[in-house]
Amino acid sequence: MLAHEFMRNAFLAGTFVALACGLVGYFVVVRAEVFAGDALSHVAFTGALAGAAAGLDVRVGLFAATMLVALGMGAAGDRARADDAVIGSFFAWVLGLGVLFLSIFTSSSSGENGTAGVRVLFGSIFGLSVSDARLAALLGALAAAALLLIARPLLFASLDLEVARAQGVRVRLVGLLFLGVLGVVAAEASQAVGALLLLGLLAAPAGTAYRLSGNPYVGLALSAGLAVLSTWGGLTLSYVVPSLPPSSMIVSFAALMYVAAAAQARYGIVGPSKRPRRRKLESVS
Repeated sequence: MLAHEFMRNAFLAGTFVALACGLVGYFVVVRAEVFAGDALSHVAFTGALAGAAAGLDVRVGLFAATMLVALGMGAAGDRARADDAVIGSFFAWVLGLGVLFLSIFTSSSSGENGTAGVRVLFGSIFGLSVSDARLAALLGALAAAALLLIARPLLFASLDLEVARAQGVRVRLVGLLFLGVLGVVAAEASQAVGALLLLGLLAAPAGTAYRLSGNPYVGLALSAGLAVLSTWGGLTLSYVVPSLPPSSMIVSFAALMYVAAAAQARYGIVGPSKRPRRRKLESVS
């Protein structure tokens, strides 16, 4: 399998993108901002359409839109946390812009631009060149490193905002930095699994890890590991059965892991009456 260059490129890009998705996704779940991830998946496609309509590389519009909207949601939300009202407002605005850019795009698009738009929507991990794969890996590694640098104060602010503020944590700055990283990861992951399936890679491994462990650091590592494992499994299955699209298989693996974790929690060896319930994550202070 790895004798093929396109598979090596897919594994290189997919591994680091999945690592970043797993780490960022864990905080998306802990902070109850899954709706923000869903909104950014639509923002990614709208941004790509805007770039294509302007005659630019779709990645320019993709990254610009996701980062600006992510930071905008944080700035408009309470204490740099994107609440549902803010996300819903941005969601409606972005969808309206998407209709506008789609109209412009379809009236003046070429076959090449049309293909680029479809790739953003459904993912194109098997179509990445060596330079694209290296860039994706670099951005994924940088996003993961940035997230780990702010992980402790971010976790503190996520679990107990008032205490974190009293201890001197700059909760607004940390929240904005997190949303900025989320925007980068959403843009990069859209090229791997597509804007339509982005939320699956962000939320499913993180949700599984959240169910499996009440220790936040163990959960963070589990989320990253499960996201990478889902990507490897999806790519392998898609190679073995060429009719199966890789983006769908990656997200399917992640979703099946979540179902298995939920079933284990409810019907596992330790019965429901004996299994300890974790209503909150363990303290990090």
